[in-house]
Amino acid sequence: MLKPVLGIESSCDETAAAVLDGAGRVLAEAVFTQQAEHARFGGVVPEIAARAHLQRLPALVERVLEEAGLGLGDLAGVAATAGPGLIGGLIVGASMAKGLALGAGLPFLAVNHLEAHALTARLPGLFPAPPEFPYLLLLLSGGHCQCVAVEGLGRYRRLGTTLDDAVGEAFDKAAKLMGLPWPGGPHLERLAARGDARALALPRPLLGRPGCDFSFSGLKTAVAQAVAKGLPHADIAAAFQASVAAVLADRARHAHAMLPEAKALVVAGGVAANQALRAALAAATPLPLLAPPLRLCTDNAVMVAHAGLLRLAAGERHGMEFAPRPRWPLEELAPPG
Repeated sequence: MLKPVLGIESSCDETAAAVLDGAGRVLAEAVFTQQAEHARFGGVVPEIAARAHLQRLPALVERVLEEAGLGLGDLAGVAATAGPGLIGGLIVGASMAKGLALGAGLPFLAVNHLEAHALTARLPGLFPAPPEFPYLLLLLSGGHCQCVAVEGLGRYRRLGTTLDDAVGEAFDKAAKLMGLPWPGGPHLERLAARGDARALALPRPLLGRPGCDFSFSGLKTAVAQAVAKGLPHADIAAAFQASVAAVLADRARHAHAMLPEAKALVVAGGVAANQALRAALAAATPLPLLAPPLRLCTDNAVMVAHAGLLRLAAGERHGMEFAPRPRWPLEELAPPG
Protein backbone atom coordinates (compact mmCIF):
# COMPACT_ATOMS: atom_id res chain seq x y z
CA MET A 1 0.00 0.00 0.00
CA LEU A 2 1.17 3.52 -0.78
CA LYS A 3 2.03 6.06 1.86
CA PRO A 4 -0.43 8.98 2.35
CA VAL A 5 -0.96 11.70 -0.26
CA LEU A 6 -1.41 15.43 0.33
CA GLY A 7 -3.98 17.19 -1.85
CA ILE A 8 -4.31 20.93 -2.56
CA GLU A 9 -7.32 22.69 -4.13
CA SER A 10 -7.25 26.33 -5.26
CA SER A 11 -9.09 26.45 -8.59
CA CYS A 12 -11.72 29.05 -7.66
CA ASP A 13 -12.83 30.51 -4.31
CA GLU A 14 -12.25 27.56 -1.99
CA THR A 15 -8.80 27.14 -0.45
CA ALA A 16 -8.41 23.55 0.71
CA ALA A 17 -5.93 20.90 1.78
CA ALA A 18 -6.40 17.25 2.73
CA VAL A 19 -4.41 14.12 3.52
CA LEU A 20 -5.55 10.63 2.50
CA ASP A 21 -3.86 7.41 3.50
CA GLY A 22 -2.73 4.90 0.90
CA ALA A 23 -6.12 3.19 0.92
CA GLY A 24 -7.95 6.46 0.21
CA ARG A 25 -9.26 7.04 3.73
CA VAL A 26 -9.41 10.68 4.87
CA LEU A 27 -6.88 11.42 7.62
CA ALA A 28 -7.41 15.21 7.72
CA GLU A 29 -9.12 17.91 5.68
CA ALA A 30 -9.56 21.67 5.87
CA VAL A 31 -11.35 24.24 3.72
CA PHE A 32 -11.32 28.03 3.86
CA THR A 33 -14.37 29.47 2.10
CA GLN A 34 -13.83 32.88 0.54
CA GLN A 35 -17.51 33.79 0.18
CA ALA A 36 -17.25 36.78 2.51
CA GLU A 37 -14.43 38.26 0.39
CA HIS A 38 -16.44 38.03 -2.83
CA ALA A 39 -20.04 38.54 -1.70
CA ARG A 40 -19.94 42.34 -1.88
CA PHE A 41 -18.92 42.09 -5.54
CA GLY A 42 -21.72 39.67 -6.39
CA GLY A 43 -19.34 37.01 -7.68
CA VAL A 44 -15.79 35.70 -7.61
CA VAL A 45 -13.04 38.25 -8.26
CA PRO A 46 -10.03 36.28 -9.59
CA GLU A 47 -7.37 38.58 -8.13
CA ILE A 48 -8.93 38.50 -4.66
CA ALA A 49 -9.24 34.72 -4.88
CA ALA A 50 -5.57 34.27 -5.81
CA ARG A 51 -4.40 36.50 -2.95
CA ALA A 52 -6.59 34.60 -0.48
CA HIS A 53 -5.12 31.29 -1.65
CA LEU A 54 -1.62 32.69 -1.20
CA GLN A 55 -2.42 33.87 2.32
CA ARG A 56 -4.34 30.84 3.57
CA LEU A 57 -2.81 27.81 1.89
CA PRO A 58 0.43 27.43 3.90
CA ALA A 59 -1.45 27.36 7.21
CA LEU A 60 -4.03 24.91 5.86
CA VAL A 61 -1.32 22.51 4.65
CA GLU A 62 0.46 22.73 7.99
CA ARG A 63 -2.83 22.11 9.79
CA VAL A 64 -3.84 18.96 7.90
CA LEU A 65 -0.36 17.46 8.21
CA GLU A 66 -0.40 18.12 11.95
CA GLU A 67 -3.90 16.63 12.34
CA ALA A 68 -2.81 13.56 10.38
CA GLY A 69 0.32 13.28 12.54
CA LEU A 70 2.55 13.32 9.50
CA GLY A 71 5.51 15.17 8.06
CA LEU A 72 6.38 15.64 4.42
CA GLY A 73 8.74 12.69 4.64
CA ASP A 74 5.81 10.41 5.47
CA LEU A 75 4.03 11.16 2.18
CA ALA A 76 4.01 9.28 -1.11
CA GLY A 77 3.31 12.41 -3.15
CA VAL A 78 1.74 15.85 -3.38
CA ALA A 79 -1.27 16.44 -5.63
CA ALA A 80 -2.73 19.80 -6.65
CA THR A 81 -5.49 20.97 -8.94
CA ALA A 82 -3.77 22.16 -12.12
CA GLY A 83 -6.91 22.98 -14.11
CA PRO A 84 -9.44 23.90 -15.19
CA GLY A 85 -10.06 27.00 -13.12
CA LEU A 86 -8.93 30.56 -12.45
CA ILE A 87 -5.32 30.75 -13.56
CA GLY A 88 -4.11 32.82 -10.58
CA GLY A 89 -5.42 30.34 -8.05
CA LEU A 90 -4.15 27.38 -10.05
CA ILE A 91 -0.67 28.87 -10.13
CA VAL A 92 -0.68 29.40 -6.36
CA GLY A 93 -1.78 25.87 -5.52
CA ALA A 94 0.33 24.07 -8.12
CA SER A 95 3.42 26.11 -7.25
CA MET A 96 3.10 25.29 -3.58
CA ALA A 97 2.61 21.61 -4.34
CA LYS A 98 5.65 21.61 -6.63
CA GLY A 99 7.75 23.35 -3.97
CA LEU A 100 6.75 20.86 -1.28
CA ALA A 101 7.34 17.91 -3.60
CA LEU A 102 10.68 19.21 -4.82
CA GLY A 103 11.92 20.02 -1.32
CA ALA A 104 10.96 16.61 0.07
CA GLY A 105 11.92 14.59 -3.00
CA LEU A 106 8.34 13.49 -3.64
CA PRO A 107 6.33 12.97 -6.84
CA PHE A 108 4.12 15.83 -7.98
CA LEU A 109 0.65 15.03 -9.36
CA ALA A 110 -1.17 17.59 -11.54
CA VAL A 111 -4.85 16.81 -11.01
CA ASN A 112 -7.67 17.68 -13.38
CA HIS A 113 -10.42 19.29 -11.27
CA LEU A 114 -13.18 17.66 -13.32
CA GLU A 115 -11.62 14.21 -13.01
CA ALA A 116 -11.44 14.72 -9.25
CA HIS A 117 -15.20 15.41 -9.19
CA ALA A 118 -15.84 12.44 -11.50
CA LEU A 119 -14.03 10.01 -9.18
CA THR A 120 -15.33 11.32 -5.84
CA ALA A 121 -18.09 8.70 -5.69
CA ARG A 122 -15.39 6.00 -5.64
CA LEU A 123 -13.87 7.24 -2.38
CA PRO A 124 -13.60 4.26 -0.02
CA GLY A 125 -16.37 4.15 2.57
CA LEU A 126 -18.46 6.92 1.00
CA PHE A 127 -21.14 4.50 -0.19
CA PRO A 128 -21.81 0.84 0.72
CA ALA A 129 -20.11 -0.02 -2.57
CA PRO A 130 -18.33 2.35 -4.97
CA PRO A 131 -19.92 2.58 -8.42
CA GLU A 132 -18.50 0.18 -10.95
CA PHE A 133 -17.38 1.44 -14.34
CA PRO A 134 -19.03 2.60 -16.48
CA TYR A 135 -21.29 5.08 -14.74
CA LEU A 136 -22.96 8.33 -15.68
CA LEU A 137 -21.83 11.62 -14.16
CA LEU A 138 -23.82 14.83 -14.02
CA LEU A 139 -21.36 17.56 -13.08
CA LEU A 140 -23.42 20.53 -11.91
CA SER A 141 -21.71 23.64 -10.60
CA GLY A 142 -21.34 27.36 -11.13
CA GLY A 143 -18.77 26.83 -13.86
CA HIS A 144 -19.67 23.44 -15.31
CA CYS A 145 -22.73 21.59 -16.55
CA GLN A 146 -21.82 18.34 -18.24
CA CYS A 147 -23.10 14.82 -18.69
CA VAL A 148 -20.20 12.38 -18.87
CA ALA A 149 -19.76 8.65 -19.35
CA VAL A 150 -17.09 7.63 -16.82
CA GLU A 151 -15.57 4.46 -18.26
CA GLY A 152 -12.42 4.20 -16.14
CA LEU A 153 -9.53 6.22 -14.76
CA GLY A 154 -8.64 8.70 -17.49
CA ARG A 155 -11.43 7.41 -19.75
CA TYR A 156 -14.22 9.98 -20.08
CA ARG A 157 -16.72 10.55 -22.86
CA ARG A 158 -18.73 13.75 -22.81
CA LEU A 159 -22.34 13.07 -23.75
CA GLY A 160 -23.55 16.64 -23.43
CA THR A 161 -22.75 20.07 -22.08
CA THR A 162 -24.36 23.48 -21.69
CA LEU A 163 -24.84 25.65 -24.74
CA ASP A 164 -24.80 28.82 -22.63
CA ASP A 165 -24.90 29.15 -18.83
CA ALA A 166 -23.79 26.49 -16.39
CA VAL A 167 -26.64 25.43 -14.12
CA GLY A 168 -25.10 27.02 -11.03
CA GLU A 169 -24.58 30.24 -12.95
CA ALA A 170 -28.26 30.16 -13.94
CA PHE A 171 -29.26 29.75 -10.30
CA ASP A 172 -27.06 32.69 -9.27
CA LYS A 173 -28.37 34.95 -12.06
CA ALA A 174 -32.00 34.06 -11.34
CA ALA A 175 -31.43 34.72 -7.64
CA LYS A 176 -29.84 38.08 -8.40
CA LEU A 177 -32.87 39.08 -10.49
CA MET A 178 -34.99 38.46 -7.38
CA GLY A 179 -32.67 40.48 -5.16
CA LEU A 180 -31.20 37.50 -3.32
CA PRO A 181 -27.61 37.55 -1.99
CA TRP A 182 -24.69 35.82 -3.70
CA PRO A 183 -24.14 32.91 -3.95
CA GLY A 184 -27.75 32.65 -4.96
CA GLY A 185 -28.37 28.90 -5.23
CA PRO A 186 -29.01 28.12 -1.54
CA HIS A 187 -31.08 31.30 -1.08
CA LEU A 188 -33.21 30.47 -4.12
CA GLU A 189 -33.79 26.92 -2.86
CA ARG A 190 -35.03 28.23 0.49
CA LEU A 191 -37.28 30.79 -1.21
CA ALA A 192 -38.68 28.13 -3.56
CA ALA A 193 -39.80 26.06 -0.57
CA ARG A 194 -42.34 28.80 0.21
CA GLY A 195 -43.65 29.14 -3.35
CA ASP A 196 -46.00 27.38 -5.74
CA ALA A 197 -44.26 26.09 -8.88
CA ARG A 198 -47.65 25.77 -10.61
CA ALA A 199 -48.40 29.48 -10.25
CA LEU A 200 -46.60 30.25 -13.52
CA ALA A 201 -45.25 28.33 -16.47
CA LEU A 202 -41.57 28.81 -17.22
CA PRO A 203 -39.80 27.29 -20.25
CA ARG A 204 -37.97 23.99 -19.98
CA PRO A 205 -35.25 24.38 -22.62
CA LEU A 206 -34.39 21.37 -24.82
CA LEU A 207 -36.83 19.15 -22.90
CA GLY A 208 -37.47 16.01 -24.95
CA ARG A 209 -34.92 16.81 -27.62
CA PRO A 210 -32.30 14.20 -28.56
CA GLY A 211 -28.95 14.28 -26.84
CA CYS A 212 -27.74 15.47 -23.46
CA ASP A 213 -27.00 19.16 -24.03
CA PHE A 214 -28.36 21.85 -21.72
CA SER A 215 -29.51 25.44 -22.15
CA PHE A 216 -30.59 27.88 -19.44
CA SER A 217 -30.39 31.33 -21.05
CA GLY A 218 -34.05 31.33 -22.15
CA LEU A 219 -35.16 30.25 -18.69
CA LYS A 220 -33.18 33.09 -17.16
CA THR A 221 -34.86 35.56 -19.54
CA ALA A 222 -38.27 34.22 -18.55
CA VAL A 223 -37.41 34.77 -14.87
CA ALA A 224 -36.45 38.38 -15.64
CA GLN A 225 -39.81 38.90 -17.36
CA ALA A 226 -41.71 37.35 -14.44
CA VAL A 227 -39.87 39.59 -11.97
CA ALA A 228 -40.65 42.64 -14.12
CA LYS A 229 -44.35 41.74 -13.98
CA GLY A 230 -44.23 41.83 -10.19
CA LEU A 231 -45.10 38.15 -9.69
CA PRO A 232 -44.37 36.72 -6.22
CA HIS A 233 -40.67 35.89 -5.95
CA ALA A 234 -41.33 32.67 -4.05
CA ASP A 235 -43.50 31.37 -6.91
CA ILE A 236 -40.90 32.42 -9.48
CA ALA A 237 -38.18 30.63 -7.51
CA ALA A 238 -40.28 27.48 -7.20
CA ALA A 239 -41.13 27.47 -10.91
CA PHE A 240 -37.50 28.09 -11.86
CA GLN A 241 -36.30 25.24 -9.68
CA ALA A 242 -38.99 22.92 -11.05
CA SER A 243 -37.98 23.75 -14.63
CA VAL A 244 -34.31 23.05 -13.94
CA ALA A 245 -35.21 19.78 -12.20
CA ALA A 246 -37.34 18.66 -15.15
CA VAL A 247 -34.57 19.47 -17.64
CA LEU A 248 -31.89 17.66 -15.62
CA ALA A 249 -34.11 14.60 -15.21
CA ASP A 250 -34.84 14.58 -18.95
CA ARG A 251 -31.14 14.82 -19.80
CA ALA A 252 -30.36 12.00 -17.34
CA ARG A 253 -32.89 9.76 -19.09
CA HIS A 254 -31.34 10.54 -22.47
CA ALA A 255 -27.87 9.83 -21.06
CA HIS A 256 -28.99 6.45 -19.77
CA ALA A 257 -30.34 5.62 -23.22
CA MET A 258 -26.93 6.52 -24.66
CA LEU A 259 -25.11 4.40 -22.06
CA PRO A 260 -27.54 1.59 -21.16
CA GLU A 261 -24.76 -0.41 -19.51
CA ALA A 262 -24.23 2.31 -16.89
CA LYS A 263 -24.13 1.00 -13.32
CA ALA A 264 -25.10 4.22 -11.53
CA LEU A 265 -25.96 7.88 -11.93
CA VAL A 266 -23.52 10.07 -10.01
CA VAL A 267 -24.17 13.76 -9.38
CA ALA A 268 -21.38 16.09 -8.28
CA GLY A 269 -20.67 19.81 -8.01
CA GLY A 270 -22.14 22.44 -5.73
CA VAL A 271 -25.60 22.39 -7.35
CA ALA A 272 -25.87 18.71 -6.39
CA ALA A 273 -26.68 19.93 -2.87
CA ASN A 274 -30.14 21.06 -4.03
CA GLN A 275 -32.63 18.57 -2.60
CA ALA A 276 -35.33 19.15 -5.23
CA LEU A 277 -32.85 18.42 -8.01
CA ARG A 278 -31.63 15.29 -6.22
CA ALA A 279 -35.21 14.03 -5.88
CA ALA A 280 -35.89 14.61 -9.59
CA LEU A 281 -32.71 12.80 -10.61
CA ALA A 282 -33.39 9.89 -8.26
CA ALA A 283 -36.73 9.34 -10.02
CA ALA A 284 -35.42 9.95 -13.55
CA THR A 285 -33.82 6.56 -14.22
CA PRO A 286 -33.78 3.09 -12.68
CA LEU A 287 -30.09 3.62 -11.86
CA PRO A 288 -29.06 4.18 -8.24
CA LEU A 289 -28.37 7.87 -7.64
CA LEU A 290 -25.10 8.47 -5.83
CA ALA A 291 -24.68 12.01 -4.47
CA PRO A 292 -21.65 12.68 -2.27
CA PRO A 293 -22.14 14.67 0.94
CA LEU A 294 -22.18 18.43 0.51
CA ARG A 295 -18.61 18.96 1.67
CA LEU A 296 -17.46 16.70 -1.19
CA CYS A 297 -19.83 18.17 -3.79
CA THR A 298 -18.31 21.63 -3.58
CA ASP A 299 -14.63 22.23 -4.34
CA ASN A 300 -12.47 20.36 -1.83
CA ALA A 301 -9.00 18.85 -1.47
CA VAL A 302 -10.19 15.37 -0.52
CA MET A 303 -11.21 14.70 -4.12
CA VAL A 304 -7.89 16.13 -5.35
CA ALA A 305 -5.84 13.89 -3.06
CA HIS A 306 -8.00 10.92 -4.09
CA ALA A 307 -7.49 11.51 -7.82
CA GLY A 308 -3.78 12.05 -7.24
CA LEU A 309 -3.57 8.84 -5.23
CA LEU A 310 -5.21 6.84 -8.02
CA ARG A 311 -2.88 8.31 -10.63
CA LEU A 312 0.16 7.74 -8.41
CA ALA A 313 -0.83 4.13 -7.71
CA ALA A 314 -1.05 3.60 -11.49
CA GLY A 315 2.52 4.81 -11.88
CA GLU A 316 1.90 8.37 -13.06
CA ARG A 317 4.09 11.37 -12.20
CA HIS A 318 4.20 14.92 -13.53
CA GLY A 319 7.28 17.02 -14.11
CA MET A 320 7.90 20.38 -12.48
CA GLU A 321 7.48 21.97 -15.90
CA PHE A 322 3.76 21.08 -15.96
CA ALA A 323 1.91 24.38 -16.47
CA PRO A 324 -1.53 24.97 -14.93
CA ARG A 325 -4.30 25.05 -17.51
CA PRO A 326 -7.35 27.32 -17.12
CA ARG A 327 -9.07 25.12 -19.71
CA TRP A 328 -8.52 21.37 -19.48
CA PRO A 329 -11.41 19.28 -20.85
CA LEU A 330 -11.96 15.81 -19.43
CA GLU A 331 -11.84 14.24 -22.86
CA GLU A 332 -8.19 15.37 -23.23
CA LEU A 333 -7.17 13.05 -20.38
CA ALA A 334 -5.86 9.55 -20.88
CA PRO A 335 -5.38 6.51 -18.67
CA PRO A 336 -2.03 6.44 -16.82
CA GLY A 337 0.81 5.14 -18.93
